[in-house]
Amino acid sequence: MTVALVFLAFALVIIVALLAAAGAGKLARVDGATYPAALTRAAVTFAAVITLATAVASALANLLV
Repeated sequence: MTVALVFLAFALVIIVALLAAAGAGKLARVDGATYPAALTRAAVTFAAVITLATAVASALANLLV
């Protein structure tokens, strides 16, 4: 049961990161950025969300152990 919850949480984090990256890329294009610049902003946003999720998971793991 716990393995299934871990995979579900992982999938949810990936989906949220992809949605945030897509939003950042779209907002960059609306702002007038070129396609490479918009893609870079989307990639940075994706990496930031994944990093934040990792930091939160690490902090929670330390509290629960």
